[in-house]
Amino acid sequence: MGPLAGYRVVEIAGIGPAPFACMLMADLGAEIIRIDRASGGSPFAANPADIMSRGRQSIALNLKSEEGIAAARKLINTAHILVEGFRPGVMEKLGLGPEVFTESNSKLVYGRMTGWGQTGPLSQAAGHDINYIALTGALNAIGTRDSGPVPPLNLLGDFGGGSLYLVMGILAGLLDAQKTGIGQVVDAAIVDGTASIMSFMHSCIAVGFWDDKRQSNMLDGAAHYYGVYQCACDGFISIGSIEPQFYRLLLEKLEIPESEMGLETQMDKARWPELKARVAKKIAEKTRDQWCEIMEGTDICFAPVLSAAEAVEHPHNVARNAYIERQGIVHPAPAPRFSKSSCELGVAPVEIGANTRELLASIGYSSDDIKRLVDNGDATAVAS
Repeated sequence: MGPLAGYRVVEIAGIGPAPFACMLMADLGAEIIRIDRASGGSPFAANPADIMSRGRQSIALNLKSEEGIAAARKLINTAHILVEGFRPGVMEKLGLGPEVFTESNSKLVYGRMTGWGQTGPLSQAAGHDINYIALTGALNAIGTRDSGPVPPLNLLGDFGGGSLYLVMGILAGLLDAQKTGIGQVVDAAIVDGTASIMSFMHSCIAVGFWDDKRQSNMLDGAAHYYGVYQCACDGFISIGSIEPQFYRLLLEKLEIPESEMGLETQMDKARWPELKARVAKKIAEKTRDQWCEIMEGTDICFAPVLSAAEAVEHPHNVARNAYIERQGIVHPAPAPRFSKSSCELGVAPVEIGANTRELLASIGYSSDDIKRLVDNGDATAVAS
């Protein structure tokens, strides 16, 4: 069983970073109950390709009716954690704000996932990952001088600064609730999380080690010993030979004499463009597979740049069972790994309302009550 076994999470259906956070907690063993819309129109369905919807039960309630809200409250009162990703104030308007549960579920950890945060002049504005990372300085630093800023998919904001910080906040809230008997609200804003991720960059700027412009620094593609290079086959490899001993090994494997590119020139920014061109020319002489034969597994700090499909087949990932196939769909395996606990893929995505009847029964509704809720449109249940 995973280390979160025994904890119940109620998730208000949404998209993006909140569902991913719930998937992570499901992978760690938590029970996830998603409240879907009884009226339909939810982004979720029983699609095995919807990886982030794994590990869920679904109860479909009408959150615009008094009966539907009453059922949602009863369910949330059984939970340790609630996760929602609406704009600030929406849950309060529904009658499901955190103040509702202060007495009825005093230990509840109330996780709120937004882009801009619960407060601030932009808190009510729409936005997406690209906007949030733009406001933190992260987007401006990614790319080349010629390309301009390049969006790093939606990994940095939505899932890095968003989902992971939400889960961290929730787990910290759980620990505090165990000590104090009182839960709290976790205001997880993507802008806050991304700003936090940028801590190392701010430290480098403060000590004069970082120029606040693209492709001017050791880690942003300017340095010849840390970057991505194209091979003869049009594939790419990555090199990160920062430390002196790793840099020497890089020169050795590239067959470049130290007298031409030695340690005395490694950190000379003025020479980086020239040295980068020299390394690029060398790497272009061989294919990606040939460079793997020469460099992979050495202390150069090397890896081939793989596509998502290639990553699944790489021997290291295969050896660690980093991917699991289910119903013809490749899933990244649960992470991290534990010495005692066993984390497994949760159940496959279920139909909206698949668990409505059993969940309503578990919180005290009789079969007649459940039939009435379904007949009145306050809940939706998959036909049994």
